[in-house]
Amino acid sequence: MGALITIFRIPELRKKVLFTLGLLVLYRLGSFITIPGVNPIAVAAARPPGTSFLDVVNVFSGGALFKLSIFSLGIMPYISASIIMNLLTVVIPPLARLQREGEEGRKKINQYTRYGTIVLCAVQASFILLWALDSNNAEMVAMESSTWFFIIGLVAITGGTMLLMWMGEQITERGIGNGVSLIIFAGIIAQLPRMLYRMLQDENVAFFEVIILVILFMLLIAATVVLSTGVRKVPLQYGKKMQGRRMVQARSQSLPFKLNSAGVMPIIFASSLILFPQTIVGMLGERAGSSEVWGHLQAWLNPFAPSFYQRLPYFTIYTVLIVFFAYFYTAIQINPQELAENLKKYGGFVPGIRPGTHTREYIEGVLNRITLPGAIFLALLALAPYFIINLLDFGQNQNIQGLAYTFGGTSLLIIVGVALDTLKQVESQLLMRNYEGFMKKGRIKGR
Repeated sequence: MGALITIFRIPELRKKVLFTLGLLVLYRLGSFITIPGVNPIAVAAARPPGTSFLDVVNVFSGGALFKLSIFSLGIMPYISASIIMNLLTVVIPPLARLQREGEEGRKKINQYTRYGTIVLCAVQASFILLWALDSNNAEMVAMESSTWFFIIGLVAITGGTMLLMWMGEQITERGIGNGVSLIIFAGIIAQLPRMLYRMLQDENVAFFEVIILVILFMLLIAATVVLSTGVRKVPLQYGKKMQGRRMVQARSQSLPFKLNSAGVMPIIFASSLILFPQTIVGMLGERAGSSEVWGHLQAWLNPFAPSFYQRLPYFTIYTVLIVFFAYFYTAIQINPQELAENLKKYGGFVPGIRPGTHTREYIEGVLNRITLPGAIFLALLALAPYFIINLLDFGQNQNIQGLAYTFGGTSLLIIVGVALDTLKQVESQLLMRNYEGFMKKGRIKGR
């Protein structure tokens, strides 16, 4: 509490915190503003059939997607465009050269990312508006002209996402923490009070079940902290250098590699890919349900099948996809060849390892060894909500299911990661002004 009080005693830090909170409040207010021409009462009672990756988007948008809000897509199109641009900088040499040009190159790549965000917003908003204009959801649209509704809705949703992108950049520059991450964090956290209220009001939920859920979520949070902060430090040594008239030995350093270098991206990629067939079935309706192939595929990818053996294909495929994308994204984020060349250029080396090719092979070996347990740990964290529901026989309770899905796996990893990152920045601001941080003993580790 002393650290929290100190935050508001420092004028500069108080201004940053209040600015961040103010923009997050505006974001939450905007998520309740529907696009023009929508019947809010009918929208509140409707949602897409079946389970799809739209549920994932709805969680990240703070529940704004199924409200047909101006912030329906949240900040996810910008994140998707950023991921695509990162992938393109690896496979397209001109973009890779542009990224190495410094600040001007990064500005150009950010400009391309914004253009890509507009394109993704237009495509994703079109699917949402077509769903609203479907004959089964005719009561959701209050505007007579479907063409004008489509055009106005497309502009409103795309403009809302671009506004969120600007708000995120303003938080990063003038506030505390990463703006884009905090917007997602606020959207997920905002759903917690409503879900807890529904679960506590449910007469079918016993008190001991609530206690069990609280204990399990505390354990999941502890495991997520370990996954987010765990690092493998590779020792480095630099050659002697002249300091004044004396030759001195440079100080030993270390090269840290995260246990989970890919972050939450493997879960997002795997979830989108594995839920894609179910989304197709939901969109095609009875035509897809009559197909034997689609029926078998949907049965194999059902995490709530009656028996464990019927659920096993889903768990196996999901785990394999997460491990694959963890290796894939780590290979994109960390380039051992470039690291080895930079160490050799500046006179650094790993003790006992020759510079150049041997250093590259050593770094590759370290990354391969730490990525596998990190990926398996990530897969277990992603599957934790399903295990909690199936093992504790909560499958019939919709309130517990919603709470487990919203605050388990992907969402929990984002919440803990953003919280640690923001607390680290606040603590660094306090320590810079000779104040104690949040911890009297020790410091918050970086992600």
